Order: sequence, then structure tokens, then C-alpha cells
Amino acid sequence: MSDDRQYLRERAMKLLARREHSRLELWRKLERAAESGELLAEVLDELAGEGWQSDERFAESFSRQRIEAGYGPLRIRSELEQRGVSGDSQALTALAEDDWVNMALEQRQKRFGPEAPAEWKEKGRQGRFLAQKGYSHSHIEKALAMTPDDGLPTD
Repeated sequence: MSDDRQYLRERAMKLLARREHSRLELWRKLERAAESGELLAEVLDELAGEGWQSDERFAESFSRQRIEAGYGPLRIRSELEQRGVSGDSQALTALAEDDWVNMALEQRQKRFGPEAPAEWKEKGRQGRFLAQKGYSHSHIEKALAMTPDDGLPTD
């Protein structure tokens, strides 16, 4: 094994030991150190073939982390695409529409208090906050109209 190949492999393994990475993330972090793009692609293919790197595993881990941080499906999908992963993870598809609405309501209440906004200006402010968090228009509309007692039942 060439020295450059070994060096790239070791650097990639160190990165993967810290946390899951998508193939694109590893590429971006290692491309300056690579002798050629072909060599880097071969090393990344080897790691994926051996199970050390997996875009699906990365998507699951990343999605769960972002869901726990209170982000909505639109933002999570966008962030996954920025990291080179397309499609939905199981963590995203496992949540029903009502789950996303409850999460949006929880985020709104955490930031602005329990009462639903009455004035248009305040609805706009809270709606923009939820949109930045990545919730869809329908999630936002429902969350803005709800009070703590209206919370949807969770399974």
C-alpha cells in the first residue's frame, strides 16, 4: 500500500472514529491531502465496502441528532443534501405529521411561552422562527393556533 493511500486511510479512520461522516464530508476534509482525486475515491470506496463509512448510517445519526435539537424535516433534509446525502432517513420517515406539529408547538412554547399568538405581527414573528427551524407551512399554521391544552396525543 502506498504511503499516500495509507495516510489518507488513517486520516479517514480517525475522522470516522470521532463521529459518522458522509462520503462528501470525508472528501472535503481529505481532498487537500490527497495526491489525486482517483486515489481518494478509491480509499473512500474501500472504507464504504468494508463498512467503515456509510451514508445511510450517517443520515440516521445526523437526523436523530437534529430532531432531538428541535429542527423540522425541511431543514434536516436540506442539511443532509448539503452533506451529500439524498433521500429521507428512517428517523425522518418514522415521524408522523402530528409528531412534527407537536415538535413545532414545543419549540414555539419553549421560545415564546404557552399562549397562542393573537396578533398578526406576533404570529409572523413566531412563524418565521419555526420556518427557520425547518418546519413546513402546515406544521407552523397548526402550531401557531394551538395552546398547551390542545397538544396532539402522542403514541
